[in-house]
Amino acid sequence: MKQYAVIGLGRFGSSIATTLYSMGNDVLAIDRDEEKIQYISDSVTHAIQADAADETILKAVGIRNFDVVVVTIGSDIQASILVTLLCKEQGVKYVVAKAQNELHAKVLYKVGADRVVLPERDMGLRVAHNLVSSNVLDYIELDPNYSVVEIEIIPTWIGKTLRQLDLRARYGVNVMAIKHGDDINISPGGDDIIDKGDILVVIGDNEDIARIEKESQEYQ
Repeated sequence: MKQYAVIGLGRFGSSIATTLYSMGNDVLAIDRDEEKIQYISDSVTHAIQADAADETILKAVGIRNFDVVVVTIGSDIQASILVTLLCKEQGVKYVVAKAQNELHAKVLYKVGADRVVLPERDMGLRVAHNLVSSNVLDYIELDPNYSVVEIEIIPTWIGKTLRQLDLRARYGVNVMAIKHGDDINISPGGDDIIDKGDILVVIGDNEDIARIEKESQEYQ
C-alpha cells in the first residue's frame, strides 16, 4: 500500500483522492475549504483543513514521507507553483501537479514537478490508476461501473493463448484488442498467443479491473 497526499479538492483533486483510496491506498487530503474537507472526510484516510502554501503545515503533516503528492490547487496559479516547489524542497520524491494551461505547465516543470497534467487532457480517474499501477497505460471510465483499460501484460501471461488465460473467467473482463508494436488485432481469438511487449485492451467491471491492477503491482 502506498501513501498519497492530494492538495486541493476541486472536482479533479477529489476524483483522484477518492479513487486512490477506493483502490486500497492511504490518502491524505488537504484543502483550505472546511466544507470540502467535511465532504470528503469519509472517502479518504485523513482529511485536513489547512493552507498547504504554508511551509510549516507541510512539515507538520510529514509531507516528505508520502510516496506521491498530487497538487491540484484550482485557479490560484501562484499557490500551485509555490506548493509544488515546497514539496520538492522538503524531499517529496514524486510530485504530480495540475496546470491551467501550457505556460503554467512549463513553470511547474521548472520548479520541480515530476509530472504535470491538464484536466482537459487527463481525467482524474485515469491519473489515479496510472499512479497506482505502471502496467495500466490508459484508463477510460464508461460509467460508474464499467471501464476500458489499456494494460501491459503480466509476465506470467507470456507464451499463453487467450483461451489458456481465460481472463473472462479469471477476472471477469473481456479482451477487446491486442496491441503488438504498431500492429493491432481488434478481434483476437482464443488461439492468439500473448507475446512479450503486448498490450491488452480490456473492458470490464471496475472491481474486476482493480484485481488485475493489484496482481500487476506484484511484478513491479
